[in-house]
Amino acid sequence: MITDTIAQISSALGQGAISIVRMSGEDSIKIANKVFDGTNLETVPSHTVHYGHIVYKDNNIDEVLITVFKAPKTFTTEDIVEINCHGGVFVANKILEILLLEGARSANPGEFTERAFLNGRIDLTQAEAVMDIIEAKSDLSLSLANKGLDGEIYKLIVNLRTDLLNIIAHIEVNIDYPEYDDVVQLSNNVIKPKIVNLLSKIENLLEKASYGKVIKDGVKTAIIGKPNVGKSSLLNALLREDKAIVTEIQGTTRDIVEGNINIGGIILNLIDTAGIRESEDLIEKIGIDKAKTIINEAELILFVLDNNQILTEDDEKLLELTKYKKRIIIINKTDLNKELYHTFENSISVSALHKTGINELEGMIKKMFLSGEVNPTDQTYISNARHIAKLNEALKSLKDSVIAIKDALPIDMVEIDLKAAWSALGEIIGDTSTTNLLDELFSKFCLGK
Repeated sequence: MITDTIAQISSALGQGAISIVRMSGEDSIKIANKVFDGTNLETVPSHTVHYGHIVYKDNNIDEVLITVFKAPKTFTTEDIVEINCHGGVFVANKILEILLLEGARSANPGEFTERAFLNGRIDLTQAEAVMDIIEAKSDLSLSLANKGLDGEIYKLIVNLRTDLLNIIAHIEVNIDYPEYDDVVQLSNNVIKPKIVNLLSKIENLLEKASYGKVIKDGVKTAIIGKPNVGKSSLLNALLREDKAIVTEIQGTTRDIVEGNINIGGIILNLIDTAGIRESEDLIEKIGIDKAKTIINEAELILFVLDNNQILTEDDEKLLELTKYKKRIIIINKTDLNKELYHTFENSISVSALHKTGINELEGMIKKMFLSGEVNPTDQTYISNARHIAKLNEALKSLKDSVIAIKDALPIDMVEIDLKAAWSALGEIIGDTSTTNLLDELFSKFCLGK
């Protein structure tokens, strides 16, 4: 049972109109009342706002509005007090310091949300959705995050676990009260079809998960090519701003230049790399080494070629290096007279300088990662990497159970695999979570959340 009271600044640190200091726990109202010059907070109704001042040792600290939320109808299910003070790092920290001196404890990152989970207010998928909402960068990613917060992912996993539990229960009942004299008949005619149906459902979820992950995390995109083919111009054209320096001098880009754009709900995390060629310049060589590392890590390669130059040995090396990656070959500088007479799969002609062909390039990227229109109301998009890993774990255990049936292993051996799948699905919603998992998950949250 949680008995202590935690406090932390919940708004972003820095100057602004207001800052919010939050407390949660059984003593939060009492502690706030000690330092509040205004209405007696211990007698006010829940979900009410009160004007007054924070006063400590006869010193007026700030003019505030205090909101009181009484258990159990609160985010953490505990008593919560939120102090709205004037924005500023010093004022908010001073009020937090006073609350800690009066008996509260400084909250760990994500501890308010962790308490909501531990007290049964939300499940683990909803807790993770809180952070997904904070980090959302597009309408689609926000929509997916809200589905998680609304409990749609939870319902999805619970339904899968219910189907799985029914299969396990069928086995348990038959072991205790044999309905089938022939265990092979039970395994092949009753159990196996149900497992195969469950496998199909999880495989469908994982197939759509690639869309969900792209929507949530974006696509790590490397712009590569020889020096002076127009990589930086392409970056600027896609970003609609002059972020990268563009000159006629080869090797101008010596380090990584990054930027983000939203293409129809997909966030492209663009990285303009140094031109890759043989070089004796130490600084340029460092940039080239970084570029090669980025290529290995990238999920999409935008390979830029000059419309006015024949393919060189360096081009051929890059084509070979990226042939197994998702890539688009971009024939740049089409505004000039000469043409590069080569054909490539997934290629497009553009003029990065005059910004022609850029819209067509964006359409090609969207089609490559989101085939067809994504329906944001679809409840079956899983975007969380942890959830995807656990679904894959459950899928493997279910496949193992089918193999066990095929090999005519005892029915209780099949049940072991089914229980492993049930446990893996339970970890998604926190039903079979461990302390280490919770510590790692909530440590990624910001303070005061």
